[in-house]
Amino acid sequence: MPGTSGIALLDQIQKNRPEIRVIVMTAHSDLESAVNSYEHGAWEYLPKPFDINEALRMVERALKSDESYLENQENEVKAKIVGEAPAMQEVFRAIGKLSSSNSTVLLVGESGTGKELVARAIFEHSSRKDNPFIALNMADIPKELLEAELFGHERGAFTGADEKRIGRFEQANEGTLFLDEVGDMPLETQTRLLRVLSNGEFYRVGGREPVKVNVRIIAATHQDLENNLKEKTFREDLFHRLNVIKLSLPKLNERKEDIPALSKHFLKISSEDLEDTETKYLSKEVEEYFLTLSWPGNVRQLENICRWITVMSPSREVRLEDLPNDLFVETMNNEKDWTNTLKKWAEEKLVQGETEILNTALPAFEKTLIEAALSRTMGKKKEAAKLLGWGRNTLTRKIKEIGI
Repeated sequence: MPGTSGIALLDQIQKNRPEIRVIVMTAHSDLESAVNSYEHGAWEYLPKPFDINEALRMVERALKSDESYLENQENEVKAKIVGEAPAMQEVFRAIGKLSSSNSTVLLVGESGTGKELVARAIFEHSSRKDNPFIALNMADIPKELLEAELFGHERGAFTGADEKRIGRFEQANEGTLFLDEVGDMPLETQTRLLRVLSNGEFYRVGGREPVKVNVRIIAATHQDLENNLKEKTFREDLFHRLNVIKLSLPKLNERKEDIPALSKHFLKISSEDLEDTETKYLSKEVEEYFLTLSWPGNVRQLENICRWITVMSPSREVRLEDLPNDLFVETMNNEKDWTNTLKKWAEEKLVQGETEILNTALPAFEKTLIEAALSRTMGKKKEAAKLLGWGRNTLTRKIKEIGI
């Protein structure tokens, strides 16, 4: 290191910013170097050559061990929920009613419906808003590490436990702990969680003294917990402890009237995340097309599409040809949707006494497909004909017949 040594720099950091976690990466892999690094305040020591994945895991552990970092990160982003649909208004009303309560809340909804956003909104409108909000996804933590993650551990509790570490419950004391995907929690951990919810006490892994906490729990799942009860994969007593206030979040295709506003919101956020990037906006045809999609990934899928558009769309106004191909594949896969609509149309026409409805439907059907293919290929007939499964001459003749 030019002008100084790693140990000298470490001393300076310890003097001026002792709260910073420092990982020493060095070509000196002997015991003396390791001991010297720790003596001068290193949080961890990594000799070269090292596995980059191991280094990343070490950095992640360092960040998680820093309470101030966790609190700042968790409280930095304010919840922003967009929604005017009746289903979302019900959610907003529930959040308002919960503002004066410390009751446990269970959020139920498909992946991508915004469960963590709602949890943050409940927290930020509660009396605990000035205290920590800690989020933990049960599905992200290996089974063997989950209890230590939740409840912390004492030094020497297991191999690698070189120092005491407080868990998420202690980090969330006087605040709110958001347990996402609680249906993925192992039965053994469910038992320990039940005890905490019952009396507010727990033991760190390897600990002998009880730890008392005051934490509000907001749990979330995309699973059918009642079905899990039947299959004996979820404790019934824990279910009733969590299911005090149940709030169901709607799928995006159940609140399609919110899609234009959500798109505008996500496009604005996406442009703000990128320097010198103007905010894109959807053309009317794209807005209408978005309303026809099923959105299996819900709000998260729409957000990801808006981020893709912000980066990839060549013009500020987003047109159909600017959209990713995946969206058109999805439309083609939704065969039942359009056939059911066509069936309803036919039934209505027949009830009204109309005849020869095929002569009405077939030209409209062909015109719709031709216009979609031409739009997709930006007017190139040869490519459009290929998309339709026709020859170019057939397409040219159909265009003249239909009057496109």
